[in-house]
Amino acid sequence: MRHLWICMATVVLLGGLTTMGQAAATRNRSGRNQRKQKENPIDKITAASNLNLNQMAGKWYLISVASKCPYLLENGFKVESTIISLTPPTATDAPVLVSTLRKLNQQCWEIKQEYQTTKDKGRFLIANKNERKNIDIVIGETDHSSYAILYYQRHGKISMKLYGRSSKVPDSIADKFEDIAAKQNLGLDYVFQFPDYSFCETPDKDHVLGKPKQSVYDIFGFI
Repeated sequence: MRHLWICMATVVLLGGLTTMGQAAATRNRSGRNQRKQKENPIDKITAASNLNLNQMAGKWYLISVASKCPYLLENGFKVESTIISLTPPTATDAPVLVSTLRKLNQQCWEIKQEYQTTKDKGRFLIANKNERKNIDIVIGETDHSSYAILYYQRHGKISMKLYGRSSKVPDSIADKFEDIAAKQNLGLDYVFQFPDYSFCETPDKDHVLGKPKQSVYDIFGFI
């Protein structure tokens, strides 16, 4: 009987220690999770201080994309010329309207999206019903008249895009984009040049996608 009580006491003691250990581990995991949630990569990106959305309005040509997106890594040589058109917000809480024109299977498609404005200037959100698929956007640099560098974050991974008011930008701007991308661990192996010819301007009416919360990623495989 004495041995039985010693055994039971040992079990209770070990059980208590295990419970305490589990509680401590849970607290540690919770703390780590909170730190992970706070360490949002795109929060470290500084938005353009000179940004004027009214001056950003109009047509922009996609020049380059810096990304580790699997689709681009496998199909970067197949990318198609792309144009976006921006319409600035009409009210304080209104979104930026974005129209993307590009080809898919030899057809010209238009994808209409809404970049939701946030409390922070130069930061936007493409919201999805599944919050894990939200896309955070930062306009990092622009002179409004010749180029713009945008950052996109999906699933905690950052991609970058260089846009120009014309289909070509000066070498100095292209070099700047590559240097900035390298600081995001997106070296030349991850920079993809887009064609500066064969742009599609007018989509067929059956090739217009107007779901505000549907991202270009869902259609073409990359942001």
